[in-house]
Amino acid sequence: MEFYIPTETGELLAFCAAIATVLFGLFALFAPGTALKLAGLQVRDGTREGYAFARSAGGFYAGIAIVALLMAQSWIYMAIGGGFALAAFGRILSLMSDGSFTLKNLAVLGAQAVLAALPLGYAFGFL
Repeated sequence: MEFYIPTETGELLAFCAAIATVLFGLFALFAPGTALKLAGLQVRDGTREGYAFARSAGGFYAGIAIVALLMAQSWIYMAIGGGFALAAFGRILSLMSDGSFTLKNLAVLGAQAVLAALPLGYAFGFL
């Protein structure tokens, strides 16, 4: 198995989305307190379960994205794009029903939409 950097534009964009996902996942895995703070969350006094959740979620993001980078298969890119698409859908639901309409949430929604569109666009042949 060889690691390569794609030369085709669509695959390169999906590859870049996977790299961003790896970086996000590794950040949450190794700096869960900072990741939670950036997300506007805090761990309750006396408990550590929040850190465990942030680390495990970060590990999942990093793991699936690393597999996408190593395998370079469109169906794995589709998994990343589908995950971010549903995350963006959940954020839209929150914006509409939870009263969380802020500039920060809109920016994260935009990032999630881009991270969904790039791999899905490649997987379905639009890029």
